[in-house]
Amino acid sequence: MMMARIASYVPKTDPVPSFSLGLTDSSQEGASTHEIESAKSPETTNLLEQLDNLVQKLASSAAKGKNESPEIQRETGGESSGKFETLEGINQITDDMKQKCYIWGTRLKEDADGNTNEYEHMCTLIAQDKYILIRMHLASLQAKSDIESAIVYAICHILNQKNEKRFQEQIYCLPTDIVNMALSDHPNREFISPKTNKEFRVENYPSFIPFIDRKKLSSHPYIFAPVCYSGHWWLWLIDTTKGRCHILDPLHKKAPGEERKKLNKFTGYIFSRLRAYADGEPLQKGEKEKEIKSSYVKISGQKSSYDCAIYVMKWMELIEPENIKKGKYEWDNWTQEEVDHYRVEYASRILFSEMNKERDRAIRESNAIRLSKPSSVLLSPFCQINSDDI
Repeated sequence: MMMARIASYVPKTDPVPSFSLGLTDSSQEGASTHEIESAKSPETTNLLEQLDNLVQKLASSAAKGKNESPEIQRETGGESSGKFETLEGINQITDDMKQKCYIWGTRLKEDADGNTNEYEHMCTLIAQDKYILIRMHLASLQAKSDIESAIVYAICHILNQKNEKRFQEQIYCLPTDIVNMALSDHPNREFISPKTNKEFRVENYPSFIPFIDRKKLSSHPYIFAPVCYSGHWWLWLIDTTKGRCHILDPLHKKAPGEERKKLNKFTGYIFSRLRAYADGEPLQKGEKEKEIKSSYVKISGQKSSYDCAIYVMKWMELIEPENIKKGKYEWDNWTQEEVDHYRVEYASRILFSEMNKERDRAIRESNAIRLSKPSSVLLSPFCQINSDDI
């Protein structure tokens, strides 16, 4: 995962257009200015005034564009549509545009020397700090690929900024960079690290601390925390008011072995320490903090070996914690075609986000892509486009 660094982007702007509306009557080229003015009909005068006003508006809009970037409206709805604002007005983010964005964002190129563009800077999300994604991260959204952790954490940041009560008051999606680093530093899930001979401390990971919203972590009643281990993702759902922890695993209905149970216990301890670091109440106190229990929720999940991250990202957006009853969560699972299509959706969710400092470039580059299939075919109810088709 790439960490934050200073990166600036200056959008290209066109010069202010200049127009000349010198209209003359060819049959009276030698006439004086007074004679031309007096010969104008009321309709001509009105038309000239309208044209003059239009020119002034165009010039004003272009001049404004030098100082203000086109702005994408904050997403507040579902997956299928969104809007972005340009000098030409409000435009719908169509399915075509999302597919173009997906092609541009995930396509790897190789030059004559065999070098690829996998490390190309693609996106800077302005979250708690600058969160940078490179093309390699976005390329992991390609069909049948394991998704990079940077994509999952980017979605955490985007959801946390949504102007909805769900994310502003109830649910905090915790980017778990620190958790995954701690799991690496404590390979046997022991509470004393063999590398440092010390217990886990949040302060030992200063590079990741800026990405934590301490206020939401300490105040929101629910914490959604995606965890990845050995290439598999699952979601922790923490009820901070009742001190209960649930695990939603797209593949497993219970802990697959003693090693996972040990890992879950250590992970619960990390979450408790993170909450205490944010000036919130720990999940447990004293030695009980090292014995935090987590129960698995029976829920329909993935149908393949590589879609676990898709499920975790969608669950963060949709799961209602109050609907977990008797260790079950009833819902209508997605078809494989729908899951595949979410890979296309997430590319535009990230690159067209108003949090993306390079959003203007993403819109411009995506617009330049030409799809091989006509739009009328793409939008047909009989044509389902997913990441395999692109």
